[in-house]
Amino acid sequence: MITAFLPCRKGSQRIPDKNVKLFAGIKGGLLSIKLKQLLACSKIDSIVVSSNDERVLDFANQFADSRIIVDNRPDHLGSSSTTTDELIKYVPSLISEGHVLWTHVTSPFINENDYSHIIEVYSDKLKLDYDSLMTVLKLQGFIWDESNPLSYNRSDLKWPMTQNIKPFYEVDSGVFLSSIDNYKKLDDRIGIKPFLLEQEKIKSVDIDWPDDFSFAEALWKQKG
Repeated sequence: MITAFLPCRKGSQRIPDKNVKLFAGIKGGLLSIKLKQLLACSKIDSIVVSSNDERVLDFANQFADSRIIVDNRPDHLGSSSTTTDELIKYVPSLISEGHVLWTHVTSPFINENDYSHIIEVYSDKLKLDYDSLMTVLKLQGFIWDESNPLSYNRSDLKWPMTQNIKPFYEVDSGVFLSSIDNYKKLDDRIGIKPFLLEQEKIKSVDIDWPDDFSFAEALWKQKG
């Protein structure tokens, strides 16, 4: 059994009303887009929308589909100070069995076909001793910290060809897929050995800042 977990916290500080504000002319915005994508994926058995925002709860309740389960999350688990670790510990109180596909409305370019593919890859990788999956963006370039390169050695070549640089992988927060047993045993949304599933750059778009929102809107309109 695959249960999608869709957390939607109230009171986004960087993008007010981010979950439900008008996006590319779509009423219900990112929440509407994501719920329709999840409902269109036949491999997902149920969808838990967890929020302390009455607008999110009201909008989710408008969908006449028994697969949607609306969770009125306690306010202490929906504040700006709530950590992801705290929310992870809360998930087993909502989902008791099977596998959890944790995703976000802020990844609008991951659609129903992508979710089906991700679930298929996850099922295959479980047979190869992986115990979970998360989507990532491959970074293969000149990556530095404040003072030194991290992805290459300037004592070898100051400016190597990028295809010869060691890749890094950025967690894009698109999907975390793991068993509920891992949540209970590890207090984590991944296991000990997660499979890193590379995504195209557009699929890895994560709307976190106002510029991200405007950029994603422009992309959405262009692809539509």
